[in-house]
Amino acid sequence: MPQLAIPQRLSLVTLGDADVAASRAFYESLGWKAASGDEPGVAFFDLNGTILALFGRDALAEDANVPHQGTGFRGVSLAINLESEAAVDRAFACAAEKGATIVQPPRKVFWGGYSGYFADPDGHLWEIAYNPFWPLDGNGRPIIPATAET
Repeated sequence: MPQLAIPQRLSLVTLGDADVAASRAFYESLGWKAASGDEPGVAFFDLNGTILALFGRDALAEDANVPHQGTGFRGVSLAINLESEAAVDRAFACAAEKGATIVQPPRKVFWGGYSGYFADPDGHLWEIAYNPFWPLDGNGRPIIPATAET
């Protein structure tokens, strides 16, 4: 099998935030533990193998050499799959209690699962879902059935 020029994996997701300290406090209020030694203006969370980074929005735009302005739907959402509809409901209750904006409450969805969306303090969308067609492994990661056999 030929080696890919770019490996098929996701190592890090960086969110550009207006106020990194406030965003860090929000994620910590959800019970997430930031990595120690974070410098001001950046925070890192280990999400079971993928790292979530929080970085100043303007600094991130500058680093990527793109315009700083931009609002509205960004064409991206992040997702967490859970083991049941009840677990999704509990996660949404927690997010709402900690200040998340619920943009779509959990509901049964067209693809046969159960999901909803909340926004963090900077408007980044998170989907929390139960997918009855994707079992979770021992670490809570979804297994796409077509790849389970390979």
